[in-house]
Amino acid sequence: MDPLGAPSQFVDVDSLPGWSDAYEAKQLDCHQSPVEKDRVDVRSPFPYRKDISEKIILWKGDVALLNCTAIVNTSNETLTDKNPVSESIFMHAGPDLKDELQKLKGCRTGEAKLTKGFNLAARFIIHTVGPKYKSRYRTAAESSLYSCYRNVLQLAREQAMCSIGFCVINTLKRCYPLEDATHIALRTVRRFLEVHGETLEKVVFAVSELEEATYQKLLPLYFPRSLEEEVQSLPYLPADIGNAEGEPVVPERQIRITEKPGIPDDASDEEGLEADLSFIGSHAFARMEGDVDKQRRLILQGQLSEAALQKQHQRNYNRWLCQARAEDLSDIASLKALYQTGVDNCGRTVMVVVGRNIPVTLIDMEKALLYFIHVMDHIAVKEYVLVYFHTLTNDYNQLDSNFLKKLYDVVDAKYKRNLKALYFVHPTFRSKVSAWFFTTFTVSGLKDKIHYVESLQQLFTAIPPEQMDLPPFVLEYDARENGPYYSSYPPSPDL
Repeated sequence: MDPLGAPSQFVDVDSLPGWSDAYEAKQLDCHQSPVEKDRVDVRSPFPYRKDISEKIILWKGDVALLNCTAIVNTSNETLTDKNPVSESIFMHAGPDLKDELQKLKGCRTGEAKLTKGFNLAARFIIHTVGPKYKSRYRTAAESSLYSCYRNVLQLAREQAMCSIGFCVINTLKRCYPLEDATHIALRTVRRFLEVHGETLEKVVFAVSELEEATYQKLLPLYFPRSLEEEVQSLPYLPADIGNAEGEPVVPERQIRITEKPGIPDDASDEEGLEADLSFIGSHAFARMEGDVDKQRRLILQGQLSEAALQKQHQRNYNRWLCQARAEDLSDIASLKALYQTGVDNCGRTVMVVVGRNIPVTLIDMEKALLYFIHVMDHIAVKEYVLVYFHTLTNDYNQLDSNFLKKLYDVVDAKYKRNLKALYFVHPTFRSKVSAWFFTTFTVSGLKDKIHYVESLQQLFTAIPPEQMDLPPFVLEYDARENGPYYSSYPPSPDL
């Protein structure tokens, strides 16, 4: 209340529910028992820490209204950007803010600069400039956005601030994909709190209605509120989680410092490293992880070690994954050719591929490959099965063996290791022959996992019908060819 009794428009941070509060209330309502620590076999790189999660607040509202020690303003290099966040801050702070900003003489991308809050409830405003996003300059954009969050937090620490309100730094004008930017924001804040948590009491993420769902989805990955949530979130963490400070890592640019500069490693390692490492300039203390072009040449010559070959393959997969997350794949998604349904009798995730929904001659198959990686990356970390419906598939829907070979070569080892079965539904004689040749002469390790399924009745002995989301035309075809499904049918020995 103000002195005249009118309600204040500003929001007291202490009155906002914390990130942990809603979860604890849900646990009490559901009477769920927490997971015991000694029962957790695999820990997340962002483990459950109550002291950190309790500092986080997710709030749908205007950051300019927060009564924090400081709030964050996202702007451009001249600090004159007209985005909704900046305009609200300028309106509530009053005209003195513009005069103060002129003294700063701008702000470079990734930097953070401090002004007073003037008429705001916050004492300070930290101004920062997010990067303009283009997929071909993704690495630079990631590094700049990380710098924004890190520099804001560092400034808050230097000024002994006890609470800070973050807006979403990447504006729509700058075209940064919201989900990618949110990963960087959350992991950077998490890593900072792990080291300097004692300096900040509250970190508020002020989001709009459009941004709230993304933050709700990703916050458990970096700020799990229980051991159970930590375990559940682990499969959904991206491949790149940054270094110890949350900064994006580019493997090709990593530099390794030797223990004894100028002295070669011991003889046992020398031969294996010779092909994989190269010296840089005349600096004896610095060695790069490897020359990528040289490694590719050695792969072709068959001279690269198995470990280096695996490392190169992982790097290639990570590049595909990063590209998949940056691309607009909505046109491929709309085909509904690949989707997740329920679980099989063993509790394994079931992924469905609908052959008839893949117009091979009309779509960009490289984008189809990117979409497959984008969808499957978090699925393949656990055991899963694939159900391929060959039903009513014609020549225009046949996936080329070269494409399948490329897909098999690109994907990470976890895809092959955790794929436990591939159910080939409604196969034709020609498709069986093609599959036999492909699994015999083109790829290895897949042949024993394929099960040919002539009817849905056979499929339902491995995957309960209530766990399957079937395309209507598949049901109609099966009823026409095999008769309607009856639960009294005997199970098939093939599955």
